[in-house]
Amino acid sequence: MTLPDIPLSPAGADRTFQVDLRGLVDLLSHHLYSSPRVYLRELMQNAVDALTARRRLEPAAPADAFGIRLYADGSVVRVEDDGVGLTEGDVHTFLATIGRSSKRAEKIAEQRADFIGQFGIGLLSCFLVADEIHVLSRSAATPQAPAVEWRGRGDGSYTVRTLPASARPRPGTTVTLTPRADAGEWTSPAQVHTLARHFGSLLRHPVTFDDGTGGPGAPVNPEPAPWARTYPTPGARSRALAAYGAEVFGFTPLDTIELDLPAVGLKGIACVLPESVPAGRRHGHRVHVKGMLLSEQAEEILPEWAFFVRCVVDAESLRPTASRESLYEDDTLAAVRDALAERLRAWIARAAASDPDLLARFLQAHHLAVKSLAVHDDEILRMLLPWLPFETTDGHSTLDEFARTHRTVLVTSSVEEFRQVAAIASAAGLGVVNGGYTYDRELVHRLPEIRPEVSVADLDPATLTAHLDPVDRETELAAAAYLALARDALAVFDCDVALRTFQPASAPALLMDSREARHERTRSQLAREQEGGVWGDILGALRQEAPRAQLILNQLNPLVRTAVSIDEPELARTSAEALYGQAAMLSRRPLRPAESSLINRSFLDLLAHALRKDS
Repeated sequence: MTLPDIPLSPAGADRTFQVDLRGLVDLLSHHLYSSPRVYLRELMQNAVDALTARRRLEPAAPADAFGIRLYADGSVVRVEDDGVGLTEGDVHTFLATIGRSSKRAEKIAEQRADFIGQFGIGLLSCFLVADEIHVLSRSAATPQAPAVEWRGRGDGSYTVRTLPASARPRPGTTVTLTPRADAGEWTSPAQVHTLARHFGSLLRHPVTFDDGTGGPGAPVNPEPAPWARTYPTPGARSRALAAYGAEVFGFTPLDTIELDLPAVGLKGIACVLPESVPAGRRHGHRVHVKGMLLSEQAEEILPEWAFFVRCVVDAESLRPTASRESLYEDDTLAAVRDALAERLRAWIARAAASDPDLLARFLQAHHLAVKSLAVHDDEILRMLLPWLPFETTDGHSTLDEFARTHRTVLVTSSVEEFRQVAAIASAAGLGVVNGGYTYDRELVHRLPEIRPEVSVADLDPATLTAHLDPVDRETELAAAAYLALARDALAVFDCDVALRTFQPASAPALLMDSREARHERTRSQLAREQEGGVWGDILGALRQEAPRAQLILNQLNPLVRTAVSIDEPELARTSAEALYGQAAMLSRRPLRPAESSLINRSFLDLLAHALRKDS
């Protein structure tokens, strides 16, 4: 097979890219823009930028002199503005060249502060809903220039012609689309009006919508942003901002935090969620740039720890990405994120200092979020650690309250460990905090930074055992035979048995066994089973001296006093197994299969013994 001869250009000759416009539109629709609905946002954005340029030419014009008018009757969609307009040369330069923008001319860095768009491809989004774009424009910068008409088609062809001034008596631009049959979902009058309000409710230029029924155009943005309005009282302002937050997000905020960063022209509100959310779950925030809605899911505007608020903001200096659906990550965005984080910290500080009821409601819903923040933020730690709720041997309490009665605070490493010791530790007068929940153990250990007179230590079995009273020597000797049988029966669980006295007397036994100790014993058992193999060598190298579990029997309990006096060896063994099983269940940790089997067997053996005794 021979290839056809292809004419070659002279060496070094410049060539021009050949653009398949249909392929480019498909690329935009599937990879750049999230939905065909963005066509209206792009048209409105171009209109806003044109009005901004017109305002530069005529800064003394009244504020409402220039506006945007939308029209949709089911057969066409039209967007008209009173902006700067285009000359014939502008049309050839900017509309017929993909990727070039009228805002990319001279002084682009300066112009970024005034225009929303930066990428010059927004008009192509119209091909998502129409096969032809009709533009009629007249320049305000060159008033003597004729009107100009541009028609662009989805196959990449276009035509340009000049028209008499009477074709458009006033400067500005009108873009008209004839929607395709499959685009009705996005171009019906009701949908166009909805999209216009969705994207343009905070625009600073007047925008109206006409559905072709003959009535007056309906205002799309009849009022300025709620934070830009004046109110008779601070209370009225707070209620209005809360109502706006409820309208936007669908929930009544626990409180609203005003956001104002003059350096970047950012204003808005943060709405505090009234209910808790999973730690680390980030909500999207509603971000407008110069009034135009950019994104409803902008996670990057706040740090990760701020998942207890949702924000709606309008900014001047944030840069949108090419799709204008998210924010460009740069130094400005990083500075804004830090500044907004400071506003949230300041709100928490104000609530802690002046509104304890609000703070209590906030912490009830978001204590986990605040704990995650306090771990890494010394200022929040100092402000809020005394207020945060923890599970303690005195019930649910703040550390500030707990430290008033316990100068030494013990903290467990797991929920399971806390449940094992809580009742006995409380009766012994020990102050123990459950450190098994996320962030709690780390935060409790930082308590001395706030209250230097308090000491904090991890709870270990020896600490608790030291607070249990030993029995007298005669009682110990009398129970020696029973304790030996009990140790033999429970050796399979690496469990020692001791006799002590402690409160409450209703507790027959206490099982002291940490998760780490169980893991170490399991590893040791595997090493023994794999002795001589590769895994046995590895596990043996990791092996440490495994601490044994300890079943502490309570001499004050009537059942235990009866058990230690049993002189039948098998019954003694069975009673010890039953006491172990009951203590294991009270610890609320998952039972191993062998423990479940032991509990069932000891229960049946005791039942059988009782039946034999009665017969």
